[in-house]
Amino acid sequence: MSDWNKRTKAVHHGIRRSQYGEVSEAIFMTQGFVYDSAEAAEARFIKAGEDEFIYARYGNPTVAMFEDRIAALEGTEDGFATASGMAAVHGALAAMLRAGDHVVSARALFGSCLYILQEVLPRFGVDVTFVDGTDLAAWQAAIRPDTKLVFFESISNPTLEVVDIKAVAALAHAQGAMVMVDNVFSTPVFSDAVALGADVVIYSATKHIDGQGRALGGIILGKRDFIRGTVEPFMKHTGGSMSPFTAWLMLKGLETMDLRVRAQAASAQQIAQALVADGKLRVIYPGLADHPQHALTMAQMGAGGTVMAIDAGSKEAAFALLNQLEIFTISNNLGDAKSIVTHPATTTHQRLDAETKIALGITPGLIRCSIGLEDPADLLADLRAAIG
Repeated sequence: MSDWNKRTKAVHHGIRRSQYGEVSEAIFMTQGFVYDSAEAAEARFIKAGEDEFIYARYGNPTVAMFEDRIAALEGTEDGFATASGMAAVHGALAAMLRAGDHVVSARALFGSCLYILQEVLPRFGVDVTFVDGTDLAAWQAAIRPDTKLVFFESISNPTLEVVDIKAVAALAHAQGAMVMVDNVFSTPVFSDAVALGADVVIYSATKHIDGQGRALGGIILGKRDFIRGTVEPFMKHTGGSMSPFTAWLMLKGLETMDLRVRAQAASAQQIAQALVADGKLRVIYPGLADHPQHALTMAQMGAGGTVMAIDAGSKEAAFALLNQLEIFTISNNLGDAKSIVTHPATTTHQRLDAETKIALGITPGLIRCSIGLEDPADLLADLRAAIG
C-alpha cells in the first residue's frame, strides 16, 4: 500500500471489511460496543487493541477507516477525525497548549481561526504573536526559544497569501517549536506539507474532501504519539469527534476528490487568466504569474488551487455583481462541486474592524470565488455578464 499513488490510496487504503465482505465501506452506526466478559471490558478500558473500540466518542470502525485513509494520503502516521474543521483547529491547539505557552501565527487567517487565536487562547494564558505570514524576517524575529508552536494557513483565507512552509518550518524547528498548518486551500491532492516540514496538518473535511456540501467534518494529522497521546484524550473527553455516518460520507468523497480537485483547479486557472486578459477588475489567484508568491505556489503545490478572488472596487459594486450571477451560488463554503461566491468583509470576516480588514487585504470589494465542477466556459460567461 505504501507504494500506491495518492489516487489509489484515496479509493482503497484502510478498508475494514466485516464478515459479509461488502464492497462499499460499512457504516457502523453504533454508539457503543459489546464485550465478551467483564474482564474483557476492563482490559479494553486499560488499553484498547489496534482494531478494538470502546465508545463512538473515542473511535469507531467507519471513522477509523477515514482516519487511516487520509493519513496515508497526507503521509502522516495517524489522524483524528473531528465533528467540523473548527473542532479540528481548536482541538489541535487546545490539546497541546498550556498557560504560559507562546504561539506565533500568521495574521491572515479564516475568521473563526482568528477568533480562537485572538480571543479564546489568551483567556487561558496563551501568548500569541501575529506576523505577516509571507515575511520570513517577521517569522524569524517573532519565534523565540520558548515558542511552543507556529500556526498558519498554507494559503490564507480569503486573500490567498501563500506561506513558505519549508522556510517557516526550518525557523520554527531551529527553536524547538512545532509547526501546525491549516492546509484547506492546498487540498490533500496538492499538499506536500509534511515533506516540507509540517508536524501537524489540519483540514476542514467539509471542503474538498466531502466536496459536495453534505456534511461538516475535520481531521487532525500528525505523528501517532501526538494524535493518540495528546489529541485523542482531549477530544474524547470534550466531545468533538466525528460521527460514523459523516465518516462514511467523507470516505465516499475521498474516492472522487483527486478528479474533482484537479478539474476545479484547471477551471480556476482558465477563468483567472481570462479575467486578467479582460482587464476590468483585479484578480487574485496563486496560479497567475503576477501573484507575489506564484513561484512558491508552483514549487509547493504544482497548481494554483480551486479558489480565486476578485475585487469589484467597493461593497456596492461587489453586491451588484453577486446579485447578477446565475450559476455561482452566494454562500460561505468552498471546495464544493458547485461554484460559490462569498463577500468576506460582510460574512466570514464580518466581526473584524475596518482597520484590521484593510490590513489583511479584505477590501470592501473583495469577492472569494470557489470554482466548482461546472463547465468553465459557462462560469466565465456568468462572471463576465455580472461584471459587465
